[in-house]
Amino acid sequence: MGGRVAGKKVFITGAAQGLGEAMARLLAAEGAKVALADMNFVGVEKVAADINASQGAGTASAYELDVTEEAGWTRALADADAAMGGISGLINNAGISSREGGIEELSLEGFRRLMSVNVDSVFLGAKLGIKYLAKNQPGSIVNISSIAGLIANHTSPGYNASKAAVWLLSKNIALYCAKKGLDVRSNSIHPTFIDTPILDPIRNMFGKGEAEAKLGRQVPLGRIGQPNDVANAALYLISDESRFVTGSEIKVDGGISAM
Repeated sequence: MGGRVAGKKVFITGAAQGLGEAMARLLAAEGAKVALADMNFVGVEKVAADINASQGAGTASAYELDVTEEAGWTRALADADAAMGGISGLINNAGISSREGGIEELSLEGFRRLMSVNVDSVFLGAKLGIKYLAKNQPGSIVNISSIAGLIANHTSPGYNASKAAVWLLSKNIALYCAKKGLDVRSNSIHPTFIDTPILDPIRNMFGKGEAEAKLGRQVPLGRIGQPNDVANAALYLISDESRFVTGSEIKVDGGISAM
């Protein structure tokens, strides 16, 4: 089967919906095998079944995974490695946001929860996944951060901190792999407002049309992004087209970071 990532074998977290689902579908359509992991096993199993129906049996497999648990990562990676005949790509996409308020309003429990899901997951994925990618070089790790990891605001201290940590951890992983002589790259993607369920709280507050218009007015291009805007960036980073790109970030933000 042809395609920009033919022969690649990619493990994707948070793949039951939103960005993870979009990346899984695009990578599969471009020739990759994909292992889809999520806490929502029913949802991720459905996405895998849809991909297999459209791209052929054996293209996708599904795994239940809490990305904050090391034992779960160990099992899921081993099972995916066996199912796909190796792992050459890892996309750490799973993450959460919250309506935090300012730093005086955010509880320590809430802060720790954001760091656990958003940062521990990337740490565990890389720590336990590099050995699989090392056996299937060239390898690529793609970590989904956020434009909020590069640009702060007066609210969302936990989200800002966690996504900034993902950004710098991605660079650390890149340098670590290079120092070890591994052809395993690590990069981060930084989206702004994307049309996924993560926007549902603001849609519920203002209504879909008004909410998306409000968000779009903050973006120089005048609109929110679509899941495939991010999926296309991930496709590039997983592909051999980006063989000389590591320790870098791609901003999918409609121009926000240029202001």
